[in-house]
Amino acid sequence: MATLAQFIAEEKPIAEIGAYLDGLSFADAKAETHALDRGQQRKLYQLAARAQTLTFEDLTPSSVPALTEIIHHGRNTLPLPGPFRNFEKRMCRPASGGEKAFGYNEGASRPLIGPGYFVAIPTRGNPAWVELGPIVVDYYQVPQEAVVEGWPKVVDNSVGLQMFVFKGTRDFLRKVSARVTIGAAYKGEKALDHYFVLVRE
Repeated sequence: MATLAQFIAEEKPIAEIGAYLDGLSFADAKAETHALDRGQQRKLYQLAARAQTLTFEDLTPSSVPALTEIIHHGRNTLPLPGPFRNFEKRMCRPASGGEKAFGYNEGASRPLIGPGYFVAIPTRGNPAWVELGPIVVDYYQVPQEAVVEGWPKVVDNSVGLQMFVFKGTRDFLRKVSARVTIGAAYKGEKALDHYFVLVRE
């Protein structure tokens, strides 16, 4: 039986990869995407350049009320011990509406470095960004209005140890399937050649 890794190695069309992932249970989709190494995630990000456009309906569906937590389970390619490569991007639609999402990063490192708040926005209007993905997770911005009750206190990414991780960072997202997203990390305008895959609950 084919696996996600085989689809990527054979450079199958992204629509075929997406259909395969959407045919899996959440647990199986998470297991297969989180098993990808750096090279496989890089290739998946490249293949996803030909995917349907990622929208906020994929990240924070309108069927979920505003200020309700939506969890995306992630696995990154940073040179860290295994448990620290697993994380969650927790997002919500703001009460004020609009094309944006608020969120932060939850995981083993959060008590150590902070929540890494962000605002996700469309990239259209910025030609240099559009080619990287239709939505950017922008750590230059943090929410300026209410977030989900119970979330950590919103702090700027220039405060505390999180400045060494999140300050000056942007993650560009591409769609893989209805619930799977692939991201590439940038520091300023420089590609870090590190990636992460997300699976929405």
